[in-house]
This record gives sequence, structure tokens and C-alpha cells, in this order.
Amino acid sequence: MQKLPHIYHAEAVAGPEGAVDILSPGLAAIATTSPPEFGGPEGTWSPETLLVASVADCFILTFRAIARASKLEWLDLDVETEGRLDKDIKLTRFTHFHIRAKLRIPEGVREEKARLLLEKSEVNCLITNSMNSKIQLDTKIETVRREQVA
Repeated sequence: MQKLPHIYHAEAVAGPEGAVDILSPGLAAIATTSPPEFGGPEGTWSPETLLVASVADCFILTFRAIARASKLEWLDLDVETEGRLDKDIKLTRFTHFHIRAKLRIPEGVREEKARLLLEKSEVNCLITNSMNSKIQLDTKIETVRREQVA
């Protein structure tokens, strides 16, 4: 890891109508609109869906780093995240994120160690650490026989 602080750059460009293009140096543009709940069209990314996806993505990348450092062997991790947008006093904001992490490990790997590293990943995810919403983590670990691993 590079020395902190890290600085990230993004830009949003739009006209009076249509999609907003999200740009960052060296990356493909992402077109976003308001979500359907705010009158936007179906089938496009919105700031809301990008935020919820960022929580899931950060959780996996954090777990990957922690598992590597802890020498945990694992097969795959599926993280479903649900973000709750609600009124909080006078503000509309995300008040809760529910992270459902389903980890598959090969036979012979200790489930307790895997669960501990999943919990450690939630605590160390820099995206959720940057928000003041409630975070709920549910974990499921499935042990797979070595002969079933493809």
C-alpha cells in the first residue's frame, strides 16, 4: 500500500436533461441517472446504486486482503448489500446497510477463522467506515469438499 493520504479524483458532467457521466482519469465513463424511485428510468446506475455497490465491492476487496495476510484459503465470496434510504430527522439519507456475505471455503479450512475474517472485513472496510449509517453483517460459510472444487 502506498503511504497515506491517498487522493482520488472523479468528475461528473451533464446537461439540463439526460444522463450524468461519471469520469475518473484512466477509467471508462459510467452513465448515471436518478433511480426510478426519484422518477429516473429503469436500467441505469444511480448515485444510490453506486453507493450500495461500493459497500459490497469494498467488503470483498477488504476480505481479500485480510484473507491473504491471514493465509486463509477460500473459493469465492458473494456479497449482497441492501441500502435503506429513509428520512432521518429532517434529512433524507442512507440509514442502514445490510451486508449478506456468503463465503465458500474448501474442506479442512476452519469455519471459525473464516467467520472472524469476515467480521474483521466489515470493521475495516474504508467505505463503511466513512459513513455514519448502521451496518448489519450476516455471514454464511459453506464448506466444499476438495473433490467438488473445479
